[in-house]
Amino acid sequence: MIIDLSHPIHEGMRTYPGLPGPKITTHLSRAESRSRYTDGVEFHIGRINMVANTGTYLDAPFHRYPDGADTAGIPLEQVVDVAGVVCTAEPEGEIGPEILDGTEVAGKAVLFRTGWDGRWGTDDYFGESHPYLGRELVDRLTTLAPAVVGIDSVNIDAMSDKARPAHSLLLAAGIPLVEHLRGLDRLPARGFRFFAPPLAVHAFGTCSVRAFAIVD
Repeated sequence: MIIDLSHPIHEGMRTYPGLPGPKITTHLSRAESRSRYTDGVEFHIGRINMVANTGTYLDAPFHRYPDGADTAGIPLEQVVDVAGVVCTAEPEGEIGPEILDGTEVAGKAVLFRTGWDGRWGTDDYFGESHPYLGRELVDRLTTLAPAVVGIDSVNIDAMSDKARPAHSLLLAAGIPLVEHLRGLDRLPARGFRFFAPPLAVHAFGTCSVRAFAIVD
């Protein structure tokens, strides 16, 4: 079974406070294309103007560090067909290191389910009480070396923490992050494969993804 874990992108949507929503327009309309082809043949070519942090997206090390891997440099084996685990956390505030007790995470996709995605599309989604990874949890993850880490919240760090420890330490360790996931409640705690490949763009640190899982 395939389970979609991404928020669809649409005109004007908000992903993060202060970032503009996407503008979706037409580059070539069906009517304009008809003169180029045989009768009855037409095409549509769209144009989208958006910041890289739109919808569900992956952060590569370059997002934080100028010498880090960009989205073209992320090894596909870290974000494609990766064995996954879901860690269920409280719906608000700091997530502590004990959530990993008894869980094997090395080389896996570690996804933190908080239920915050239920607020998507509302002002509450951007609230300061959102769930995030605490510094102790980040330290533990860095040591345990998962392939990729994701969360269904507005930010994997506390938005009030200007040091951004999860982004700073995990990306420094070469562990990409996926933020704004959805539907993690549809996944089992174990027994699924995770996919979140970004576009291969040089000098790009963040990219929207169509994240999904295949349940064994």
